[in-house]
Formats: sequence, C-alpha cells, structure tokens
Amino acid sequence: MTSGKTGRQRIRTGFRRLRVAPGGRWLRFGLVMAVLMTLVLLLLFASLANGGVTELRQRGYSVIPQPQKVELRGGDVVFGSDWVVDGDPETMAYRSLVADLAEFHKLELRRGSGGKVVKLAVRKGTVATGKEPGIERQAYRLEITPRRIEITGNAEAGLFYGVQTLLQLLKRDAAGRLVLPEAVIEDWPALQLRFLHWDTKHHQDRIETLKRYLDWSARFKVNMIAFELEDKFEYPSHPVIGAPGAFTTEQLQELVDYGLERFIQIVPDVQAPAHLAYVLKHPEFAELRADGNNYEATLCDPRTYDLIFSMYDDVIRATKGVNYFYVSTDEVYYAGIDKRCKEPYNEVNRSLKWVEFVRKARDFLAKRGRRPLAWVEYPVLPQHVHMLPPDLIDGVIGEEEYLEPENKLGMRQLAYVSMQGSEYLFPNHLSLESESGLTRGRLEAAYEKIAHGRHWKGNPIGVFGAAWDDSGLHNETFWLGWSAVAQWGWNPGTVSVAQHAAEFFETYYGPRVAGMAEVYRRMQRQARAWRSTWDRVTSRVRGPGYGNSRGKGIGTRRYDLTLEPPPLPELPDLRFKPGFASKYEKYLDTAKERAIESRQLLAALHENLGRADRNRYNLEVFTALAEFMGHKWDLLTGLAGAEQSLLRARDAAAANKPAQAVGHLVAAYNRVQRLREDGERVFSKLKAVYEKSRYPKGRSVGGRKFFHKLDDTKDHWADRTPDLSFMMMPERSIGLEGWLEKLAGITRSYAKAHGVPVKGLAEPRLEE
Repeated sequence: MTSGKTGRQRIRTGFRRLRVAPGGRWLRFGLVMAVLMTLVLLLLFASLANGGVTELRQRGYSVIPQPQKVELRGGDVVFGSDWVVDGDPETMAYRSLVADLAEFHKLELRRGSGGKVVKLAVRKGTVATGKEPGIERQAYRLEITPRRIEITGNAEAGLFYGVQTLLQLLKRDAAGRLVLPEAVIEDWPALQLRFLHWDTKHHQDRIETLKRYLDWSARFKVNMIAFELEDKFEYPSHPVIGAPGAFTTEQLQELVDYGLERFIQIVPDVQAPAHLAYVLKHPEFAELRADGNNYEATLCDPRTYDLIFSMYDDVIRATKGVNYFYVSTDEVYYAGIDKRCKEPYNEVNRSLKWVEFVRKARDFLAKRGRRPLAWVEYPVLPQHVHMLPPDLIDGVIGEEEYLEPENKLGMRQLAYVSMQGSEYLFPNHLSLESESGLTRGRLEAAYEKIAHGRHWKGNPIGVFGAAWDDSGLHNETFWLGWSAVAQWGWNPGTVSVAQHAAEFFETYYGPRVAGMAEVYRRMQRQARAWRSTWDRVTSRVRGPGYGNSRGKGIGTRRYDLTLEPPPLPELPDLRFKPGFASKYEKYLDTAKERAIESRQLLAALHENLGRADRNRYNLEVFTALAEFMGHKWDLLTGLAGAEQSLLRARDAAAANKPAQAVGHLVAAYNRVQRLREDGERVFSKLKAVYEKSRYPKGRSVGGRKFFHKLDDTKDHWADRTPDLSFMMMPERSIGLEGWLEKLAGITRSYAKAHGVPVKGLAEPRLEE
C-alpha cells in the first residue's frame, strides 16, 4: 500500500525528520553526499557505456582523423548535383574535391559561385591554434549550412585537409541522399609530422601502387612517408647496389612530386651503418664489413663514409623538394668493433663512435638543406647525448634518460609505434582472447603510447608508425594500423580503438561492408595458429648468426619451421608404427577448430568483396591469404588421414588381404599428392594476387639477376629465399615429394610381390 505521497514529498519528510533527530544534521549531510556520489557514478558509467564515442560518430558520421573542435547545429544538410564549387581549380584542394566526389559518389560538380556553393579559400590566421608555424599552416575551418559550405585554410595544406574532412563526412541517408551534418569544425594537428613507414627490404611495390598509397595517406592527413629504400633504388654512384628493376632517379622523383602535390614529403630512409647487408653482401664492399660481418659497416675506415654519403647524395638528387632525411642508425650493435679502430672496443667507445657517425651525417646533410632524423638508441650512452646535433630529430627515444639532455639541447622527438614487427602473414592489430589470456593488439598499444608515452616529457614534433617488412607481409595488411597512426598523431587519445576500427572499415572499404572487425580478428587468429602449428627446428638453410644486441656470438642459433611426415611402412609385410597423429595431437585439434573458422572467414570475405565500394584489391589479398592459411588445416588433417590409410594397409596385409592393402596404400599416396598439389595451387594464386601490386620478388631485369645472400645477423623470415617461396618453405621442407616417391616404390614392390595390380595411383601434376 502507498501513503498517497509522491516520492519527492517522502524525501522532504525524511529530511525534516533528520533535521530534528539526534545527529540528524550529520546524517543529512551524509545522505546528500551519497546522493551526489551516486549521480557522479551514474554519469561516469554512462560515459563508459558510451565508450567515449565522439559527437560526430553518435550522429553516424565518420572522419579520420577526428577534428579538434566540432560544433554540431540542427540537422543534416542534403548535398547533390545542385551544388557548385567556388575556388581555384588549379589547387590540389579543388582537384581532390571534384575527383573524389566523382570517384566515390558519381557526383559531377561544376564550377560556380551562386546558389548552393562550396567555397574554398586560403586566409592566413583563420584558425588561431597558438601552435608552432608548422602546425598553424595545417589548420582549417569548415562551416556547413543548408546553402553554403565554406572551407578556409590557414594555408594550402589546411585547405586540402578541410576538403578531406568534408569528403569523409558525406554519407547516404535512409532515402539514399548524400547528407552532411550542419556544423562548424575548427581543426589542426596535435603533432606537426605524421610519418608512415614504407619498408621495402623484401619487396618492391609498383609505381601505381605507391601513388594509391599516397592518395589514401593524404585522405588520412598524413604528411610524411619514411621510405626505407634498401636496394630498391638505383644508386647511380654504385649501380651494383640497386636490385634489378630498382626505381630510377626519375621514377623516385615522380613519386616525390606526386606526394608533394598532396602535402606529403617522401623522406628517404637509408639504413646505415647497420642493416647494411643489401650493400655489404656484394664482394665489391667486402672490405668495409665490420669485423667481417655483412650486417654492419666499419666506422674506422674513411671509405665507409664515402660510400654512405655517396648513397645519400644519390637519393637527395632523386627527392628534390623534401626537407628531411632519415639517417636511421637502426640497431647499430657493433660500432667500433673492427681491427682498424684505434680505440679499444667497449661500451664508451662504441657510444662515441655512434655519436661521431651521427654528427658527420648531420653536417653532410645540413649542407644539402636536409634536416636529419635518427634512431637515438643503443649503443649511445645517456652521458653522450649532449654531444648530438640540436637540430637532429630523435625518431625513437631509446632510453628515458636521453630526454633530459635532449631537452637541454632543444632537440625534438617522434612518438614511435610499431604497427608490425615479426608477425607472419598478418599483423596483430586487435586484442584477442586466447588460451593464455588476452593478447594485446598493436592498435591498443599505439593508442596508449601516442597519448601517454614518454615523448611528452620531451618536445615531440611528430609520430612514426613503423610497418617492418621483416616477415614479408603485404602492405595491404598494414592499412588499419597506418590509419590509426594518422588518427592519433593528429588527435591523440580522443577516439577509442573500437571507434577507429569501425570508422576505418567504413572509410576504406565503403559503408556497405559488414562484420569487418571479426574478419580482421579471424585473420589474426588464423595467422597466429598457422605459425604455432609448425615445429621450430635448428635451421638447415641458415648457419649460425654473428650475434645480436647483447653482443658478438650471442643468440646465433637460427630456426626453420617444418613438420615430420607420417612414417612409411616397411617391406615385405608393411610393418608400420604410426606417429604423426600422436605427435601432433595438439596441432590437429587446432586444425579442426581453425578449419571451421577458415570457412567462416572466406564466406565473410567473399560477401564483403561484393559489398565493398572501394579498395576491393585489399580484400582480394586477404582472400588469397585466407585460402593459403586454410590449406594448412587441410594439410595437417590430410597427413593424419594418410597415416590412417597406412595403418589400414598394415592391418590388411596382416590379414592376408594384399589387394585391400594396396588399395589403402594408393589412398594414402593420392591423398598426400592432392595435398601437395593444393598447397602449390593456393601459393601460386597468392603469388599472382600479390604481384598485381608488387613486382615479382627477386626478379631479373635486363639480363641482371638478383644477388641473394643472407644477412648473417638479422633473421628475417622473408630473407630466406630471393623470391616469394619463403612462404612455402615450411611445407616444402616436410619433403612430401620424396615421401611420395618412396611410398610409390613400396606400393609397387608390395603389389608385385603379391601379384596384385596397382590401380588409380595419381601421377604428379606439378610443374617441377
């Protein structure tokens, strides 16, 4: 029964009673505080439940990167062919707007100034950021009203970025109309330089591929590409270094000019004096190997400087218009470890030798108008950081102790994050649950590091999103990570990993794709399971290494991936002791589970190939990869099935049923032969898909053959073979071809001994 009082009246009555009760004042105060705390917690939980979703996203709009200031007004603005564009048609902002409207929305806008108009203009000081000039120039203001859209940039770059925001905001409503939010946006980057990393150690992209990468980088407001050229440039002063078909000076400049039009500098990254196997492998440079290893050049021979600086000059001549140069200094483990060095090899002299190289490189580049970036890391000691050039940009901040002397010098830093390291086949983009617990994804790590990393204790100038080519992954697998670096380099800590991933899928593939987050997670699970279901054995391909970061002779053992095939029966009675299924029981359990997932993944990929409005090639790469990984589960279960056939052959022979025994032997042979053929088929398809955007790995051009020699320090999976066949090395190392030959011989010998014909033995259909 209720008293008839409202809830508010009952609360008031309760407070009056507390006022007159002993200690009521304190009880009342406590109740008030409890109510307030409850309200605060409710607001907090509401915020958490919302997941930090931005206002634009709540309205169904996607923008990468998220703008700094957004003021939403009213409803939506319908956009169509009745609008005109008012601006300079020669500017990249104008050309980009018109081209992308036509490509993505089949909308042809004419130039004009009346009626519904998109007004493009540059007006210095439109947006007062209070930031350094390099950031100020990238700022813009975008105002969207029902009859007028005005984009004003502080400079040409800002205007271009405002256009990219407008283009991304366009979406279809329920009636199929293109709409925009009525809004005012003022925007600028938090970090001036936003680097993506093109690493071409083990592949060479086609020119048209790299231009498409520049287009998408520009859409995400990236303004720097660190192009790790390795031997994919001709180096006119030393032509032997450039791989067959390497980019010429004219081709590289063509790419640079294409990027500069889109406000992107392609910054050459020349690995030296370490990671120099692409040079030191050649006999012409053998004398410059530090202590005889082909990983690092000696810093105690002036010819090393002559070589490296001549390479610098070659690249500078091919990258006119670029203001920076990546000296790299990545993993210089052994600076000063050479008999030609006068100073004893120890940690102090090693550090000083590293500093000497950086200082000389800086002076060389400064005379040519380039500002250097370098990995400031091991082996430099904190007490030597003050000796570095103040205008050097630290691209990695190897130790926390470096920051104090760097700050005193006025040095700038990059927030370094790695979107790919040593994963095989597909990067660990997203966090995943596994038997061992939660595996943290690279996006989550990048979000935290860019927003809260130690670079903020310095004076950061930018962000660097590495995507290493060590394992030979296709660059299409990097785009989710690259776009995340663009997102958080522009506006750190604002957009969650989940929101960014969702917006990327809609932006990169188009709004009609579905379930892409799960597609990516399945790709990750398949790739990690593919890697974990091989035996790791001492390498038959690579000898002992030279050493690692802990010293010469340390960590020298190398490994290959392989499996042991099922044992073969023995003549004359087909004695057989099975071992494959028992040894690989866990692998087979994984194969059964992942085979189901593989079918689900391929179904989702094929569905989205039909839904994607753009970048379908990306999904084609994923599909070829998914088929390649899915074959692994057929391989494991098929070899186990072949073993069962051999077991049945043994039992039939013991029961004096030779015809049945031969039939089981033939069944085992045919099953493994089909597995072998299927493996080569899916690999051939993968290779063909990859080479739509890349040149054949290790190709010969104009009579020149690729000179392949393994790096004796770094153990890169993609370096195992000059061509793409490193991906098939684990399967080919099983030795199924020889296994089949032996089984065929056993089958024929047993059949002949028992007067039984051999029927249905499949002949190999592989091109040897």
